[in-house]
Amino acid sequence: MAINLKESTVGTRENRLGSITGYEGDIQDIVEQSRCGTLKNRERCFSQSSTCLSGCALGQLSGIRDVAVINHAPAGCTATAPGSVVLNRQLAVKIGVTNDTVFLGTDMNENDTVFGAAEALKDIIKKTYKNYHPKAIFVATSCVTGIIGEDVDSIVEELKEEIPVPIAAVHCEGFKSRIWASGFDIADHAVLQTIVKPPGKKRPVINFKNFYESERKQITELFKEFDVTPQFLYQNATVEELEHISEALATVCICGTLGTYLGNALEEQYGVPYIRTINPLGIIGYEKWLREIGKVIGKSEQVEGYIKRERKYYLPQIDEVKKELKGFRAVIGMGPGYTYEVSRVLQELDMEVVWAAAWHYDGRYDNDTVPPALDYLKNTSPVNIKLSVADQQNFEVLNILNEYQPDIYFSRHPGTTVWAIKQGIPALYVADEYMIFGYKGTLNFAKSVLDTIRNRSFEKNLAARVKLPYTDWWYQQNNSTFLKEVAK
Repeated sequence: MAINLKESTVGTRENRLGSITGYEGDIQDIVEQSRCGTLKNRERCFSQSSTCLSGCALGQLSGIRDVAVINHAPAGCTATAPGSVVLNRQLAVKIGVTNDTVFLGTDMNENDTVFGAAEALKDIIKKTYKNYHPKAIFVATSCVTGIIGEDVDSIVEELKEEIPVPIAAVHCEGFKSRIWASGFDIADHAVLQTIVKPPGKKRPVINFKNFYESERKQITELFKEFDVTPQFLYQNATVEELEHISEALATVCICGTLGTYLGNALEEQYGVPYIRTINPLGIIGYEKWLREIGKVIGKSEQVEGYIKRERKYYLPQIDEVKKELKGFRAVIGMGPGYTYEVSRVLQELDMEVVWAAAWHYDGRYDNDTVPPALDYLKNTSPVNIKLSVADQQNFEVLNILNEYQPDIYFSRHPGTTVWAIKQGIPALYVADEYMIFGYKGTLNFAKSVLDTIRNRSFEKNLAARVKLPYTDWWYQQNNSTFLKEVAK
């Protein structure tokens, strides 16, 4: 699929990738429907919760060091700014740098909504540069600016002649997509449009798209074995570093959902190979990922030597824990970049996945192929896993948990995890994106799963003392009853 960086914005995942937020069926069915183009979204008669895509877009951009993020929006839309600023500064301190990124809002009011706030926005952008001297400025739209038709693009173009740093309009109106991962693509589009430069000389660097780089040290040491260094994106990256990501040997990502737009765009626009294997979670994923990197950068021999050495140390330990985990049943509720990957890892650990819920589903990625994680799971899973696509709908997850009564529930979003625990079901919050990364991560993860399943007294005690808002009537329902097909 051609990526057009001349356009001011990027198409939503619904329009660009055929993504959906409503489905119930199984792995085999959803992949086959994706391949033949018959997959349709199903709407809910009732929707409980979701997340705004602007949080994903602005959260990514605010992680870049020493930039300014201006959210042209009412005050409430910028409520996430304090948390982002604190997080970014803490993560910077962790690696011994400073991050003076400024995240502010224009505080649009009723008068701005009626008459527009173009002049006020110009003034704020000028004052932001004058007071903070950021290395780049990202001007984000909102639902309000989208509804009133505020011409942010023209304002940005006008100020480019006056302000000597990159300025980008970031079109992240929350209403434009139900899929918050569209915000990742919007952030990537803004960076590619305004900061990334055409390549000069190739450098021994691998672009690594991730969220919060908790394993920066481990990955840096790993890549050193293959004579390359990682360029983490975007957390703690500088504008100067981003200018040169087109010169990397390859691009990899910890999450397919997070990296599809950037990885494919860099490959299409600048010839930077994008590693499209399943993600480096679990033994199978990690080894496939390493071997593909070795193949692309011409280091296959070194990669095989590393795999042989690490297998000898870690596999016996992992096998011992697998014996204890065999047969335990699990339900998963995560974003699609992790739902299918964690399902595969649990099967590697001889556990049974009885249901997998993903917060959305991409019918294809930006290279027009089915997401590798789901395709791999379809071809290798010993059972046809039951699957639903539910946009973080906790009431549906609890219905599933009540029906299947698994030994453990996995989520990457704490709100869901809490509800499972209140039902008396042990739950593991897979918060850290690197929690299952590589041999060491897989071993630690397996031990954490076993500890969680064995120690369930807290869940039992809490469930005995908590009254949930769900009636027996709801628990007797089938989720699919409340989904209706929507004609395209």
